[in-house]
Parts: sequence; C-alpha cells; structure tokens
Amino acid sequence: MQTRVLGSCGLEVSELGLGCMGMTSSYAPPPDRKEMVSLLRSAVERGITFFDTAEVYGPHTNEELLGEALSPFRNEISIATKFGFRLDPGGGPQWVGLDSRPETIRRVVESSLRRLKIETIDLLYQHRVDPDVPIEDVAGAVRDLIGEGKVRKFGLSEAGAQTIRRAHAVQPVTALQSEYSLWWRRPEVDVIPTLEELGIGFVAYAPLGKGFLTGAISDSTTFDSSDSRSKSPRFAVEARRANQALVDLLARLGERLGATPAQMALAWLLAQKPWIVPIPGTTKLHRLEENITATEIKLSPEDVRELDDAASGIILQGARYSEKLETMTNR
Repeated sequence: MQTRVLGSCGLEVSELGLGCMGMTSSYAPPPDRKEMVSLLRSAVERGITFFDTAEVYGPHTNEELLGEALSPFRNEISIATKFGFRLDPGGGPQWVGLDSRPETIRRVVESSLRRLKIETIDLLYQHRVDPDVPIEDVAGAVRDLIGEGKVRKFGLSEAGAQTIRRAHAVQPVTALQSEYSLWWRRPEVDVIPTLEELGIGFVAYAPLGKGFLTGAISDSTTFDSSDSRSKSPRFAVEARRANQALVDLLARLGERLGATPAQMALAWLLAQKPWIVPIPGTTKLHRLEENITATEIKLSPEDVRELDDAASGIILQGARYSEKLETMTNR
C-alpha cells in the first residue's frame, strides 16, 4: 500500500487507515475481542499503518484493545486518539458533555498513553469543539504536551473553518478529521479550501456512510436499539429507500471497473486530494480486504466527473445526526 502525508507538518501514514470505533461501541452486536485483536494485526500485515481510536469509544475499551493488539508493531504504525468528551462519572457507557479544559486534556492524555501502551500519541485530536474553552487554550495545552514528547501532532475533529485558523495560529494543525463521502459533502464548502490553504491534511471518517454505501444495508434492514444508526434520521426506512439511488449509481459505474460500491466510494475519496486519508471501519476481515483493494482502483478525472455529475442529480434524504449532535459540529 502506498502512503500519504497529512499536513505540511509531515505525518506519513498508509493511504487508507482503519477506524476502530465499531470494534467496541456504536454498532451492534459487539464483536468478540479476540477476533478484533486478530483483525487489527491482519490490518498491519496488509499494509495499514494508521489506526483511529478515542477515549470515549467504549469508553476506554477501544484504546485498551489497540494497546493489546498493536503494541508489537509500535515502530511500524501511527495511532490517533481523541479527547474532549466528559464521561459519565458513574462509569456509564455514555458521555455527558464536553470538556476541553487544559487540565482535562493533560489527564486524558496520560490515561490514553497508559491504555495504548505507548510513550507518544502520534496524532491527538480535539474530538468536538468545546464552546466553553477558547480554542487557543486547547491548542496551547496540546503544544505543551508536544514539547514534553507525549504527543507528536495536533488535530481537530468536525471543527469549522474559523476555529481551524485560530487553532493553527497557536499550534500547527496536522489534520482535520470530519465525515466526508459522496453521502456527506459539506466539508467541500469551506473546510477543505481552508485546509488546502493552510497545508493541513484531511482524515475522512465514515467514508462508507456507516455501512450504507457498501450496499449491505437496505430499507428492510433492522438495527438493534443499541446501534447508533437506529437513532440516525438518515437511517430511517424512508431515507434509506430514497438514498438507495446513490448505492445503485456506485454499483452501476463500479461494474465497468470491476469494483464494488464500497470500493468505488473509497476510490472517489482517494481521487479528491492527495492529502485526504479515508479511515473506513470494519469488524470483518473480508470487508477489510475489500477496502484495501480500493486503493488499487485509480479513477481518472473523467471517471470522477461522471460520478459527480450523476450523483448531483440524486436528492439525498435524512440528517446524519440528531439536532443536538449536529450542533456540536462545524463550530
């Protein structure tokens, strides 16, 4: 697998990363831990060197999983994790607010290092912008941790263009992580132009629309109540039925190139900018291999234009998050 460089600060990673959230949270049923250890190690063996986790995934258990699975490969890989959510003090599985105070950032980093079994976090993101803490204070706290050798690079997640600029002025931002796919293209409005201007990389989470763009989900699919998609407006039956047209488009154009809908969706993202790195998540080896094969599909400018033109005629339905969660993005 080839590599890409995130940001002018120069974090070199595999051109496709692995989002690990679903290995311990958000989707149901929860997978077997031993199987996830094996899957993570299989990803390394197949050339993936960039792994994405967060304190809140589990919570904590996702970082512990990566610490167990990836410690033998520490010199070969980069691990990104995140701070910023306030966890239930009673130990419950849900977060109860935001907290990016400098003292909290330091405490979370110390704990993440221990769980991940590493001495330095390669890329540390603020998970969501905290309106109660100036972004300059957040960037300054991470700058101090970089100076101490506990963090290598600074990132933001779902931040707006002006916040990115303010943070970058204090501590250079290496990467912005946000949702981006043919199903969600809002970053193209002002975030991606800002990143290009400032020399910041883009890490695209949910590049397969949380499974929808693989073609494995239809209007008859049912979700367990503990599955986050059961509460997502765009996974409502009516929305899935309407949005199937996008999956059908990917399948139709992919047939010509010998590619699955998922591979077409990833190839489209990889063709956008050389500093965009998608991090599709999976808990299945055959899906991991399918995603990795997408890096071998090189769409021409004509292919991309054909896909864009056809997709522009599809009216997508359903918000990606509840109103409360959506207000926490693009700040």
